[in-house]
Formats: sequence, C-alpha cells, structure tokens
Amino acid sequence: MKVREELGPFKVVEFQKELSIDHATAQSAYYASEMNVRRRQLVCDVSQSNITIQAGAMQWMAGDVRATTGLKGVGDFIGKAIRGKVTKESAIKPEYTGTGTLVLEPTYKHILLLDVDEWDQSLIIEDGLFLACDSGLKHKAVMRSNLSSAALGGEGLFNLGLTGQGTIALESSVSREELIEIELENDELKIDGNMAIAWSGGLEFTVERSGKTLMGSAASGEGFVNVYRGTGKVLMAPFLQ
Repeated sequence: MKVREELGPFKVVEFQKELSIDHATAQSAYYASEMNVRRRQLVCDVSQSNITIQAGAMQWMAGDVRATTGLKGVGDFIGKAIRGKVTKESAIKPEYTGTGTLVLEPTYKHILLLDVDEWDQSLIIEDGLFLACDSGLKHKAVMRSNLSSAALGGEGLFNLGLTGQGTIALESSVSREELIEIELENDELKIDGNMAIAWSGGLEFTVERSGKTLMGSAASGEGFVNVYRGTGKVLMAPFLQ
C-alpha cells in the first residue's frame, strides 16, 4: 500500500497491487492496476479532530473511538433531515470522537482532500461526492439563485455547502491530476453540464440559457449551461462523471 495524500486528520492510502486474487481474475486485475484502477481508503486520525462521515462508510476503528449521531436536539434533527432531502445526501452523518484511528470502506473511486480555508472558508460541492470532513465544519443547503432556469435545465435546486476551517474528503470518479482548477476575479464561467465538482461559496451559481434568447440557444445547440459569477475558484472535471 502507498500513502497518496495527507491533509489535516486525513490520509489517503492506495492498494498498489491486488494480491488476494485467483488465476481467473489475475489478468483483469493486472490491466486494471496498469490503468490506475486501484482500491483506495481514507484513514482518519480522530485525535486531531472529530470526524463526520457519510452514513455507512465506516469499515473499522481502533483505539478510543466513539460513534455518535452528531445531533444536538430535535431542531437539529429536523434541520438535517430537510437538508438531506433537498441535497440528496444522507440526513444523518455519524460523528466520531476520541483519540484512535477510523478507517473507511475501500473504494475504486478517487479520494480528494480539500482545505476549506483555501476556499475562503466556504465550499459548495456537487451532489453525492461527500465522504468525510472535520466535524467543526458547518453544513448547509445552498439554493440556486435562479430556480426557474434550474428546473428547466434539469438541475437540482440545492447543493451541500460547508463553511469554516477544516478539511473535507470527496469521492470522485475523476483523479486529482485530471481536474481543472479555474480562478475567477470578478468574472464568469459557463459550463455545459455538471462537470464542476466544487466551487467557492462566494460565487453566484445559476443555470441559464446558453444564448440571450431561446432562438439563440436553439441555434447554438447547447440549451442550458451552468454559470458561475464573481470571485472565487471552481474545480472542474474534463468530462461528465
């Protein structure tokens, strides 16, 4: 195994070779490894920070590690249930505290570590990418600023936003080396499709027609595009996930 990346309380480890295979699967396993299709796991040092993870992601833990619901009362439960419904994330994300080690289930996807402080302490992520984060980060449902165009464009109306100081781990189909990071300075970025996986919370995000008129959009063949305006960063995949 190899440590791919470390940030905050998180460490991403990667299986370099599948050893527990038989002769029938050895060839496919070899070529999968050559194409960087490998199992990866997130290892969390709970002594550095309380950790919040996606429900069902825990594989094992060692030492003085305790699991809680992370709920702070009935009002907190209702708020998290509503947020989970609109952002398509699990309503209750367990929180782990203590001084031991927490290891999450292996995945063939890529695990990305982002420091929310480097995103002006406000980061919004695409649906289904959340894996784990420092429990000190606050979660919120972020609504698109243009509801009618989002509905017409077939996009969701809400995304999961995180604010504060800490690290978040995302589970992505695209490797970090292939991702494109774009910095905006009072500018705008238009993307045809859900290729942005994360963006600064200070950016205005809408779904709009690619042209100024319906006729112009039809002529371009693009229809609706995702538009990001303002100052901040966008992390984008080179193709749809």
